[in-house]
Amino acid sequence: MSKLFTPFTLRGVVLPNRIVISPMCQYSAADGEATAWHLIHLGNLALSGAGMLCIEATAVEPEGRITPACLGLWDDRTEAALRPVLAAVRKYSKIAVAMQLAHAGRKASSHVPWQGGQLIPRSQGGWLPVAPSALPYKDGEPAPLALDSAGLARVRKAFVDAAMRAARLEMDAIEIHSAHGYLLHQFLSPLANQRGDEYGGSLENRLRFPLEVFDAVRAAFPAAKPVGVKVSATDWVAGGWDLEQTIVLCKRLYERGADWVAVSSGGLSPLQKIAIGPGYQLPFAQAVKQAAGVNTMAVGLITEAQQAEEVIAVGKAHLVALARAMLYDPRWPWHAAAQLNATVEAPPQYWRSQPQGLRNLFGEVASGVR
Repeated sequence: MSKLFTPFTLRGVVLPNRIVISPMCQYSAADGEATAWHLIHLGNLALSGAGMLCIEATAVEPEGRITPACLGLWDDRTEAALRPVLAAVRKYSKIAVAMQLAHAGRKASSHVPWQGGQLIPRSQGGWLPVAPSALPYKDGEPAPLALDSAGLARVRKAFVDAAMRAARLEMDAIEIHSAHGYLLHQFLSPLANQRGDEYGGSLENRLRFPLEVFDAVRAAFPAAKPVGVKVSATDWVAGGWDLEQTIVLCKRLYERGADWVAVSSGGLSPLQKIAIGPGYQLPFAQAVKQAAGVNTMAVGLITEAQQAEEVIAVGKAHLVALARAMLYDPRWPWHAAAQLNATVEAPPQYWRSQPQGLRNLFGEVASGVR
């Protein structure tokens, strides 16, 4: 029996399989509001048969957007824009829906990727990014504004307010974005955090603000619903954030009730040197799983069914998360189930799509379709 297609429980949420659709920025929002693109994009992925769908990095305040076209959840307007999108998804799919709450920190105010992705100056309609320290992401950029105590309190509250809005939208889960060089990762890494107060310097101090945000979000979201965290296991830069420190963080998160950690890497510095290949981040996920005891999600160039099956079967991680592979093949879980002799949920409108030799792919009910 396929291990990839066995159920997994996260608090009160039971996933029918171990496949998660990673949050993927679409840069298609209008002043933070979800648009028709999100209805098409998320609706398509919701019919994939995956166990959980995580909505893209969603900014908790306007200044926390990566680009002006990023999704947000900071007021009644942005909350209302998501409601019809989620209603359509839930009308036709049983998939668990999570949302990744995020703040871009010093990587905010950028052009969308297909327009170069570089910082938008304030003189050209951008805004002043904030960060743990007044250190730009790359040489030549203006320094971001270092957050003072009032700024820290504002950002922390913004995460809480967004979590409460997510609860009103009846999200099944929340993932807190602490990876890829965005604000909470910036607090963790000594390359970006050179503060002289209780939030900088030692590892204990650099952990403080991300852990405060986790505690606040966990307290604001319904106790029966899971909250996970995405982390970068290494900056891929000497002297930066690394796996050893990541394990300490994940142990603390586990003690605080984190329901999973998605283990990615990189994104903090343009100086990173990454040796990319199939499953190149799996050793990080496996190390966190073994050392920290927390439910672990493996990410990063997991593209083949047998590859994903092995991750679960040999215990490298509890869940696998796919991003680009799902965009390229939105029916990836169907095809994986076919290869692994498993069944997968599909809408009845599509039951007749089963190839003749796979009459039980969608279960016994679907197999009787004439």
